[in-house]
Amino acid sequence: MPNSPKEADKPGSDLKHILKRVKEKRKDFIQYDFTKKKNDILKIFFELAQEFDSLEDFYRIVVSVPFEALHIETVLYLFSEDGEYLELICDSKNGIAEKGVSAPDHIQISEEPYEIQDSYVSPIIRKSSIEQSITALKSGNPFVGMLEVRPLSRLNESDRFFFTKYSNRIGFNLHNRMIAHQNICHIKFINNLVHDIEHNVIIPNMYFSHFFNTFKKKIGDLKEMRKTLSTFREEKLVSTRAFYVLNEKIFDLEADFSAYHQDIRKYHANMSLFLESLFRRDHFEKGQLVLRTKKCMVEREIIVPQLEHYSKRLRSRGITVERPEDMLHEEIALTVDVGLLTQVYANLFSNAVKYTKEVIGHQGLPRKTMAYGREIIPGYFSPPSTAKGSLKARDGIKFNVFTTGPHLVSKEEKVIFFDGYRGENSGNMPGSGHGLSFVRQVVEIHGGEVGYEAVFEGNNFFFILPLPIQHL
Repeated sequence: MPNSPKEADKPGSDLKHILKRVKEKRKDFIQYDFTKKKNDILKIFFELAQEFDSLEDFYRIVVSVPFEALHIETVLYLFSEDGEYLELICDSKNGIAEKGVSAPDHIQISEEPYEIQDSYVSPIIRKSSIEQSITALKSGNPFVGMLEVRPLSRLNESDRFFFTKYSNRIGFNLHNRMIAHQNICHIKFINNLVHDIEHNVIIPNMYFSHFFNTFKKKIGDLKEMRKTLSTFREEKLVSTRAFYVLNEKIFDLEADFSAYHQDIRKYHANMSLFLESLFRRDHFEKGQLVLRTKKCMVEREIIVPQLEHYSKRLRSRGITVERPEDMLHEEIALTVDVGLLTQVYANLFSNAVKYTKEVIGHQGLPRKTMAYGREIIPGYFSPPSTAKGSLKARDGIKFNVFTTGPHLVSKEEKVIFFDGYRGENSGNMPGSGHGLSFVRQVVEIHGGEVGYEAVFEGNNFFFILPLPIQHL
């Protein structure tokens, strides 16, 4: 870069700087004295990196080019998403590795290349512009990962130097790809968040108009009572019966206003929880929903408040609510994001209001019901494979929301949780097809799974979360 702002303002100063760097790089490459084969490796790497767009293909290119040209085994390790450990990403024999496999013990982060066992290991470092250095500092270190090449016995000093430079090229290219990928994720997140806000905040917020209209009507009733009292005073129509009737009306209005006040307070608290969980700064910085977890009792702190929130709408449609035996006497504390998981139940209960239908039950009587419950599934979640052994399978807890009605058609079972998809039974019901997609997204970032199953007399939408290692 030019040495000062004044120098940068001079015509052609940037061009002079670039020309200077070109000359310096030419001298560097003369000193490198790479063989034609090694120069070809760099050319092929850059050309294929431009040809293939996905990160997975880029990882394959990184290990495949030197393997094909030099028959050198190459292994790529990168930091895990949480930045806690080095993860095996791809190697020239097996391709893309299974998610979550740790690097072997002999692969350690180092600022300088090193030799160990029968391998040469070189650091992969981020691009070092000012903006990207700031990004590196935020992530905690300038390293992207490490590149391992073997066998060491086949590498001379020139080969070692070449792979150091090759690692640099990987770092520059990979960092740019990661920035681009992060930007794409941010755009997708913002687009999804717009749908989340519309589905979980703006549309439910319209329910406030119902409260306001009711208040307006009650205020009108108060005005009529005031007129009546004025008439009594003017005409001196004072009787015990008249005041008794008015007193009863005032008592009823007071009770109504108190009830509506409680409803609005609960509704406001619910909406505030939704807004807080959707508009967190962390979401926008990371470009994805970021959990803010705490230990809670799911039924007491999440399900029951949402059930109360939807109780009037369920009753108005003639839907009864059943609470299964499995939640009557036992609750299990889970560490979850209360705000986001509350919206999961809000979406499931909202769908229940819209789509629950009457059926003839097994006793021959009509039944229009929503039920919720949970069950423990031993060993449901398999542990991630690692190079250092494996943990025991983890139990899962399955949360169910059942509604009576006709089953979904079979083709819908696998796509009902996709964004924008609406079932054939949606008819003229208002909706965007985003609710179940939001449910899936929230459950998956909790490490869980969603699903649907056709059951006797209706439909069961469920999600399964990992249980704590030590649960009640």
